[in-house]
Amino acid sequence: MSAVDENIVREYFEQNRFLVRQVRKYEVHSRKKTSEEEIDLLVLNPAYAPTERKPDFLLFASELRYIHRALVVVKGWHTARFTPTMLKSSPHLFQFLEKTVLKRVEEWLPSDPKELAQQGPVMKILVLPGLPTAEPFRTQSVELMKEKGIDGIISFRAMLLDIIERVEVNRIYQKSEILEVIRVLKKYDLLNTPQMELFEKPRAREAR
Repeated sequence: MSAVDENIVREYFEQNRFLVRQVRKYEVHSRKKTSEEEIDLLVLNPAYAPTERKPDFLLFASELRYIHRALVVVKGWHTARFTPTMLKSSPHLFQFLEKTVLKRVEEWLPSDPKELAQQGPVMKILVLPGLPTAEPFRTQSVELMKEKGIDGIISFRAMLLDIIERVEVNRIYQKSEILEVIRVLKKYDLLNTPQMELFEKPRAREAR
């Protein structure tokens, strides 16, 4: 995963008012990642209010209000598509779901024990380039990830569309190269703000 991929995910959650923690400052190249090292970011929603409503599995920005705490794993394989066959043949994708890792995450994201019943467990979110558009492969991919223990998935397309829409042309983003590049592209009409489409499936964007 490149630093750009992780920065896009960070900007997405921060633009939606989440607190974001980077789990590690180093990148693993010379050896296989440990299960803990598969986790890229931890996010916390300080404005979360307990509700019976759970976020959808395919996450829009409008679903983020229903998330309190989550671990985020970023798979920026932009030249690949996550098909059922790929998911079945790539068990390392789900390493971070081991019980020992999830217990460790609970320590990284401490919370008031009195409130845990309302908060529930930490959500496990996977960020992907996209899913198959054809059935039954799309549904099979979703069901397989649910069976493995994934609680939600977000596409890079969905994140980028949300970020692009939020960037203001007349505001200079000195502390974010990504936001500033998007601002300049919008300034010169090189970026439009199309309707939100999640995982390449046409759908009118939900109102915030």
